Amino acid sequence: MTTRELTADAMRAPGKKLINRKQLLEIVPLSERTILDMEKRGDFPRRFSITPRLVAWDLEEVERWIEARKTAAILPAAPRLQPA
Repeated sequence: MTTRELTADAMRAPGKKLINRKQLLEIVPLSERTILDMEKRGDFPRRFSITPRLVAWDLEEVERWIEARKTAAILPAAPRLQPA
């Protein structure tokens, strides 16, 4: 299972904002299946189980994931070898 329980302490954390599936898909341009696969591999923030039928993601975790992807995308490429 890829969901995790949302504790009462986590819900009371100042500034905690959760987003639902629709909001997540507006922010992250990936399919639901790709996100699920990435969650299973540990490559994407895991969803919280709010109720048996409702899940949500921590917006701050998703934003950190996006920033990490941006940083990885702008790293300089490895130098190419010049022909002798």
